[in-house]
Amino acid sequence: MIVCICNNVSDRKIRQAVDAGMTSMVELRDHLDIGTCCGKCHPSAKRVLRDCLAENAPSPLHAAHQPHPAHVQAQPILFYPNTLAA
Repeated sequence: MIVCICNNVSDRKIRQAVDAGMTSMVELRDHLDIGTCCGKCHPSAKRVLRDCLAENAPSPLHAAHQPHPAHVQAQPILFYPNTLAA
């Protein structure tokens, strides 16, 4: 779907820009020239940007930083013999 008729910017181009790391309308304007002519596309472009960012957001389960398994130190297992069983 064409979002910006003046500069021929589609929602696909906006999605590709978000996948490339863009996260704001300022970045989209600077790189895609979206909203630089008449400005009527700004609300639609902002909606597409917001939807793309929401789709790419980490799920709440992965939001907490968890260290890479290679960086986790092994904890020693302490063994206390059961003196009552003997």
